[in-house]
Amino acid sequence: MASCQPSAQSEGQSPQPSTSGYAPEAVVDEESPGPSAPSVAPCPLPQSRGRKRDIESDEETAPEANDIWVVETLRGLKMKLKRQRVSSVLPEHHEAFSRLLEDPVIKRFLAWDKDLRVSDKYLLSMVIAYFSRAGLFSWQYQRIHFFLALYLANDMEEDNQAPKQAIFSFLYGKNRSQRPLFHKLRLQFIRSMGWKTRVSREECEEIQAFDPDLWVWGRDRTLIP
Repeated sequence: MASCQPSAQSEGQSPQPSTSGYAPEAVVDEESPGPSAPSVAPCPLPQSRGRKRDIESDEETAPEANDIWVVETLRGLKMKLKRQRVSSVLPEHHEAFSRLLEDPVIKRFLAWDKDLRVSDKYLLSMVIAYFSRAGLFSWQYQRIHFFLALYLANDMEEDNQAPKQAIFSFLYGKNRSQRPLFHKLRLQFIRSMGWKTRVSREECEEIQAFDPDLWVWGRDRTLIP
């Protein structure tokens, strides 16, 4: 898996997120993605569902997680310790995510992705993880941030990169001129997270366990025929 690290050509220091976020209003029309609903044909897309790494397999804790050691057992002078991960995900990050699930464009996108090639439960869990790392207030997260985070999650996890291109159709319709700006915002988003783009299976499952009845956690790719 190729990790996302700053290159030698990065300009200056990583910009700090501000109260203005990444100016989503200048990028996306919050009422509609374009003059007409996006038309994305799912049929021609490759059928591969492989991942760059198997997020559902056991793996070590993500390097960005904060660990603490807690006492597991105590017998006389002998003490057994175990490592416990401290999550940076707060309730307000879950609230921001749930709020965005009501966005009409995001609703249409999730309905379109019936095969869960771009937005299964693990990729959506990563959206919340990225919200917790980006440093914005919960009310600042808008439609553009959802798609930036989801696009990045696909970058990190998916072998097949074609399906994620549908994000542009839902965001901008047939207008291709906004795509370079999207990639510029994606880079700013990664920098705001301190280049910490990896999310472990453990963190994904903790995120899902916060509100296990949330409907998107039923988007299990392993159940697709």
